[in-house]
Amino acid sequence: VVQLAESGGGSVQTGGSLRLPCLVSGYTYSGYTYDGYCVGWFRQAPGKEREFVAILDNEGNTHYSDSGEGRFTIAQEKDTSSMLLQMTALSPEDSGVYYCAARLCNTERVRTWGQGTQVTVST
Repeated sequence: VVQLAESGGGSVQTGGSLRLPCLVSGYTYSGYTYDGYCVGWFRQAPGKEREFVAILDNEGNTHYSDSGEGRFTIAQEKDTSSMLLQMTALSPEDSGVYYCAARLCNTERVRTWGQGTQVTVST
């Protein structure tokens, strides 16, 4: 069973950067997927619904939200044990809890969530 553990959250000022690793365990890796699931990132700001941020699909293509495009980069560690989210040019609107998720590829169905890591961007 795929298990996910995020880290790397913290507080930064506007314009700063953060690197969020998601450690993936308990999987069989094949073709960019973990037990057949694609791993990506979501976030949830206070009072808002959880939203999609980025994902690596089963063909190795990256997909981003409109707000993350050009600023965020999702990448898989070469040993496949971690899915990284590199965030740059952060603004207060990027604040929230960031979750790693294992989603059935090419669907909206999330099977497993990580515990989340807090990101706070101040002015």
